[in-house]
Amino acid sequence: MSISSRLAELGVTLPDAPAPAANYVPFVQIGSTLYVSGQISADADGLVTGKLGADMEVDAGAAAAKLCAISLLAQVKAACGGDIERLVRVVKLTGFVNSTGEFTDQPKVINGASDFLVEALGDAGRHARSAVSAAALPLGVAVEIEGIFEIR
Repeated sequence: MSISSRLAELGVTLPDAPAPAANYVPFVQIGSTLYVSGQISADADGLVTGKLGADMEVDAGAAAAKLCAISLLAQVKAACGGDIERLVRVVKLTGFVNSTGEFTDQPKVINGASDFLVEALGDAGRHARSAVSAAALPLGVAVEIEGIFEIR
């Protein structure tokens, strides 16, 4: 099954790739490796903000991480000239969770992205990963995730 078909089956439409908010590029391709800049938790209604361990629960954080994964795929699609089918696999994600010093469930939050990518891409969505705490993230967002992908 194609990636586009699987996303449609899941009810996911990739948005336009978000533009960089500062002096950086959204992605860099070296050979078949695509490095995608950090994508923050946002949807059509705006930013998803909050701090895990204070005013946000794990399930809400995982939903925010899924939004980051959708934005990552939008960037991959843009890097591939609009052809998401050029995506071979997710190589690695690094997830940052806006959380209190006492909060220790960062992996459960980033599972929102990991689980979605496996659901959407099958084995090609399985990846290496880091999930780390951050005292604050840009604009107060709950989650930011960067990714490394293999493309054709």
